[in-house]
Amino acid sequence: MANNLNLKTDMADKILEIKHLQVDFKSETGTKRAVNDISLELHRGETLGIVGESGSGKSVTALSVMQLLPKTTAQIKQGSILYTAKEATTAVDLLKLPAAELRAYRGAEIAMIFQEPMSSLNPVFRCGMQVTEAIQLHQNLSFSDAKSKTLHLFEQVKLPDPLRIFNAYPHEISGGQKQRVMIAMAMSCLPAILIADEPTTALDVTVQKAILDLMRSLRDENGLSMLFISHDLGVISEICDRVAVMYQGNVVESGTVQEIMTDPKHPYTKGLLASRPSLHQKVHHLPTVQDFLEDHLVKIAPRVVTDLETADRRKRLYAPEPLLKVENLSVQFPAQKNWLGTPIRWKQAVDQVSFDVFEGETFGLAGESGCGKTTLGRAIARLTPAHAGKVWYRNQELSAYTETEFRPFRKEIQVIFQDPYASLNPRMRIGAAIQEPMEVHDLQTNKQARKDKVIELLETVGLEAAQYNRYPHEFSGGQRQRICIARALALEPRFIICDEIVSALDVSVQATVLNLLLDLQTKFGLTYLFISHDLSVIHQMCDRLMVMDNGKVEAIGFPNELFGASDQPFVQRLVDAVPGKTFQYR
Repeated sequence: MANNLNLKTDMADKILEIKHLQVDFKSETGTKRAVNDISLELHRGETLGIVGESGSGKSVTALSVMQLLPKTTAQIKQGSILYTAKEATTAVDLLKLPAAELRAYRGAEIAMIFQEPMSSLNPVFRCGMQVTEAIQLHQNLSFSDAKSKTLHLFEQVKLPDPLRIFNAYPHEISGGQKQRVMIAMAMSCLPAILIADEPTTALDVTVQKAILDLMRSLRDENGLSMLFISHDLGVISEICDRVAVMYQGNVVESGTVQEIMTDPKHPYTKGLLASRPSLHQKVHHLPTVQDFLEDHLVKIAPRVVTDLETADRRKRLYAPEPLLKVENLSVQFPAQKNWLGTPIRWKQAVDQVSFDVFEGETFGLAGESGCGKTTLGRAIARLTPAHAGKVWYRNQELSAYTETEFRPFRKEIQVIFQDPYASLNPRMRIGAAIQEPMEVHDLQTNKQARKDKVIELLETVGLEAAQYNRYPHEFSGGQRQRICIARALALEPRFIICDEIVSALDVSVQATVLNLLLDLQTKFGLTYLFISHDLSVIHQMCDRLMVMDNGKVEAIGFPNELFGASDQPFVQRLVDAVPGKTFQYR
């Protein structure tokens, strides 16, 4: 069905109007419609949010405005994108402009911030030079004037030590700093419209809050109009005035942030909101978008975990001895080497950390990027060497074992990594990828028995036996993460380290994977070390958690107590940074 949902406001001053846009993509298997006859309006000085899951068409819409779609596969079948400059009396259709004329608008009038700053910045050029080049391309300035303007922009986006970052390569600065460099580049020509495509998805909550605050202040100071794209309605609620919800290429609902967040009408919007874990309550199973689409006439109310259920679980969990004990664990990395390659200065990534994990428990590790939580998880699994401390598992000191002595424990201690794309060999069929660890550890009696086990595991994680011979690229991100979970389960482990395994997933896919982990824990009695920077996910999943900062332990306790009214300033700062806390739809 065509969507002609123009977003009306009291402002008559339209700066951008998308009318009846339709975009198709060609492939070997046929043509797929990515955007289906949508119409949107953006007014001067406002921020319009476009929200939806991967594949909904929101990024394709933004790339259509910038005319950055791949010409070999993408076809704009119909529509117009009308841009009205500040002093202009008539609008210009960006879709009809020749390439040379379009370049005058792209960057100077309409700028874009992309989702992944690492791939958006050229790794072989210094950060400052990349911004300086963009300034010189659109403005008639000398190099020294362009450099001065770049340094001023770095100050404006609150980068520490602008001169150092000007001379730094992208790999030498953090993710949040790279995103600030991208914002500075986008702002370098003072555009009228800023398109932000998932600009905070890969960032932890405090850096995300800082970036959102920065973008809000830049908008207000410079009179910007913003098109802000995200799959997270919590983030949208923090920065946008109005919202358009996209699903399968269509705009299914639109309105003000208040209307969408508190009184959604479409089942898809209700599902997006309900799929978000809460900082205030834990449920037995998170609702998913699919639940609402399949049964949209019924009010779906998830069953809340009661205080009595929590008390009974804690009594059962903490009666026995711990399954894992970590004592004063420390990990160091070389921070500086001499000309011979010998380290002369060290960075303390994990600094004398101690904690226990009990059998059947989900123990959370929370903190900002770079706090040491992933390094700690890798050190426990012996994927990163520890420099001091002890790790005890089932009353055996693993840290004292040689690699050969430790090998039998690799079956019991498994890791599921953050990126399901990089975790799977693109040339290996998924059946073989799951079967491989069973062959390495000589599990099951023969090849057929292993294949039967793989099929059983695929069905356990919600996939099908028919998918046994498919390659990783034939699956979505959520499906690939399920494959990684199945591969971890292939060795029948007792202890699984989950390292940010839902941070890159859409909110509904995230809910599905979290529900799966809870079901598997109940079925197999698994123990999880659950690493995440998302406190809402931690609250939903974890029995206890440890908050880290700069390699040290800031707090250990139960989520409801730490998040409720924490007397720890650092923990409270993390809680305060969680987006969308004021809106909770159930």
